[in-house]
Amino acid sequence: MTMIFEGTFERTLDQLVARFAEAQGSRIEAWTFDDETSRRGAELQLAKRGVGARFRSAYKPLLHFFLEEVDVVSLAAVHVVYPLHPLCRVDRFRCETYPLAALVGTAALTFEAGTQKDLFYQVTLTYMNGSASGHSVFAPNRAHVDSIGLTHLSPTGWLRIEETSPGERLQTDFETLFEAAVQAVAAHEWSGEEPYFEELNIAVTLPTMDRRLPVGQEAISLLEAMHEDLYFSVLEVFQKKSGRPLGDWTGKPGQIVPEVRYVKATPAVRIETRPLTQTEAPSKFMPLNQADVPISAAQVRAELAKIGGATLEAHSRSGRSVMALYRKGSDRSVIISGGQHANETTGIVGALRAARELGARPNAHFVVSPLENPDGYQLHWRLRTDNPFHLHHAARYTALGDDILTRATEPLFEKLIHKEAQRFSGAKLHLALHGYACHEWSRPLSGYLPRAFEEWALPRGFCLLIQYHRDWADAAELLVDKVTRRLARLPGLLEFNAAQIRLYQSHCSESELRLINGVPCLTWEDNDYSVPLRIVSEYPDETIYGRAFISGHDTQTEFVLAAYEAYQQIPAGPV
Repeated sequence: MTMIFEGTFERTLDQLVARFAEAQGSRIEAWTFDDETSRRGAELQLAKRGVGARFRSAYKPLLHFFLEEVDVVSLAAVHVVYPLHPLCRVDRFRCETYPLAALVGTAALTFEAGTQKDLFYQVTLTYMNGSASGHSVFAPNRAHVDSIGLTHLSPTGWLRIEETSPGERLQTDFETLFEAAVQAVAAHEWSGEEPYFEELNIAVTLPTMDRRLPVGQEAISLLEAMHEDLYFSVLEVFQKKSGRPLGDWTGKPGQIVPEVRYVKATPAVRIETRPLTQTEAPSKFMPLNQADVPISAAQVRAELAKIGGATLEAHSRSGRSVMALYRKGSDRSVIISGGQHANETTGIVGALRAARELGARPNAHFVVSPLENPDGYQLHWRLRTDNPFHLHHAARYTALGDDILTRATEPLFEKLIHKEAQRFSGAKLHLALHGYACHEWSRPLSGYLPRAFEEWALPRGFCLLIQYHRDWADAAELLVDKVTRRLARLPGLLEFNAAQIRLYQSHCSESELRLINGVPCLTWEDNDYSVPLRIVSEYPDETIYGRAFISGHDTQTEFVLAAYEAYQQIPAGPV
């Protein structure tokens, strides 16, 4: 192990209390990255000293205004004029209010783009009794250049002494810790060629508690925000170091693991390299169709063995087995895969359930590869121990730090399963089961919206992504129409989609996805992919449990069966 950096950071709230404890009779306002309980506690300490203090959230300030200062049940209407700024997308500050439309209940919510003069939301509240009030809600942000040279407008701390003062930026503990961690990784002399390490562990402790919201899977979590921003910022550091463009997921720096935990203590970070683990999280087996949590890797292997057929195998960087099964038959062959991104877990169960049903049919012809990223899967289990409801995108990619799909150079490791599946089956259709964020995904210290994934920052129901070779365009359209018509009959799916789409559209610009029979879809021509037709399912499943998880793999299962059967029926021209 090599120590890269270690540091503790005095809590900003403690600094403010110490600084103004003797300023009796004064009035201060501050915006920090802290939970409400901590901010109210600091206010109380100063109140006992005769100091009037109001500490607000620098993260999602308009949403916190409604959570902490507005009686929403008395509202009839809400009108929000949101800021614009040339350094960010025109809808960024509107997106940042999510999920306000659901929190205001029956009140009519409308948005209007403001000007580029300031960073205030102008809010008009109309009450059921006919009265109205106006409010100006400050959204403190700063323009800054990050460690790879990009300029952002990002939320920041702020301090205002006396109400007439415009105030000034307040460098908070949350921001300082993040910048110190990323800079330490960027400044370290990484020797040799990729991968530079086995695991780069970034252990962070923060005294900020999550707040669950009464809207789907939504929560306010500074712990999760820190994890997401650290993971992708460090990954971008290594993209720049390797000379790759941003958004190129072929880099192989190693496994980057931010472990961000709640500890009621001074914020701290410790960064070190560690060896890869080869352990496997144990879990009781459960009936697949009733699985209300992700199943263990051991159960994945056991379920494959029950189906029967020729076993295909590759190995991950850590040495874990990547298993697939080839079932030969007289039907047109199909490849079914899951677990490429290991924090997307409903597809793993859905792939196995569909394969089990197809395996009972005498003519079925398919390969099923349900868990393609076992290193990421075990990391996901590890991260869920502390934070079961976080997105955990550190588990998205492999222990090499890359995306399996884009890997093109030796050693291929997990990618060998793709090649074996195509070699054995000769399939022209690949059904790739995926998932995406089940609640808001943000990077607050890097411009707020997740760079390269802005379209996936908010859930919008079960989606399909269809890519095809040029001469398969007609087949793709016919197939997706048949599949979505059948999916529309799945109990509750269209209602689930409609609710998420409505909330999405309340806060964001129109999506590039188009509705086909109630299912958001995106189709495009890609003549370079190794299979002429690939359909990716996207269920908002990072991270869901219970009935929501069962609904997720019910949908994934039905998608596979619908696509498999429709594929057998379409005209044989391109096939």
